[in-house]
Amino acid sequence: MAKYKKKRARELKHDRFRDTTMLLADRLADRVADRRRQILYVLIGLVVLAVGIYIFVRWRTKHADEARAAMGRAIAINIADIAQAPPPGSRDPVFTTPQERSERAVQEFQKVAAKYGEPYRTEARYFIATNELLTNRLKAENDLQALSQEGTEVGVLAKFALAQAKESDGNLDEAAKLYMQIASTKSNVVTAETANLRLASVYSKQGKKKEAADILFNIVSAARAARDKDGKPVPEPAASREATQELLKIDPARHAQLPPPPAPLGLSTF
Repeated sequence: MAKYKKKRARELKHDRFRDTTMLLADRLADRVADRRRQILYVLIGLVVLAVGIYIFVRWRTKHADEARAAMGRAIAINIADIAQAPPPGSRDPVFTTPQERSERAVQEFQKVAAKYGEPYRTEARYFIATNELLTNRLKAENDLQALSQEGTEVGVLAKFALAQAKESDGNLDEAAKLYMQIASTKSNVVTAETANLRLASVYSKQGKKKEAADILFNIVSAARAARDKDGKPVPEPAASREATQELLKIDPARHAQLPPPPAPLGLSTF
């Protein structure tokens, strides 16, 4: 009897071990199955995300290509020739008057502004305003004024166009103020030299010959003193050459005081 009890105890102990082992195995299998499902869900999510990103990038690229093409068509109209008839064999747009060209350009740029986002919308608004200077001047100047407040390249271009419009209207004080603002921004789209050239022209129209001569003299002197990273003179830019000619007209004596222009590349002076 004692032997039976010991044997039965061993069997029960073995059964408990087996039951515990099987329970642990079942739990481990359940966890692995759950982990597999989680991994599968994550993989499916990543695939969906990747497909979504791919579709968005393709759409955005296509949309940008369409916007650039639309801007290109509008700009082609904006710079089209004015003639009574197109040249033989020409496929480029031709208009009989600047007003006709501006009206057509405005229509094309309005399509761009209505359909596409930035930066195309703002660029289109700028071109619309510059063309409306011929067809609706008050609206154009108001639109350029609004655009000029933006701290972008288009904003600088709008301010310069507005300054030119003020200058042509005879509002010289306002034009001078705008040109000075542009010169102080040190922009690459409208350089300080370009703005100062126009400012000198305004001063000349106002009878401020000395102020105009000072600006022109400084433009040329700075350009002729400029050096590259190797210390060599850089070619004189077009703005400096134009300033030289304007200074000669305004103040020949001051023109004679200019430093000599840099020697052509490859030559040296002794």
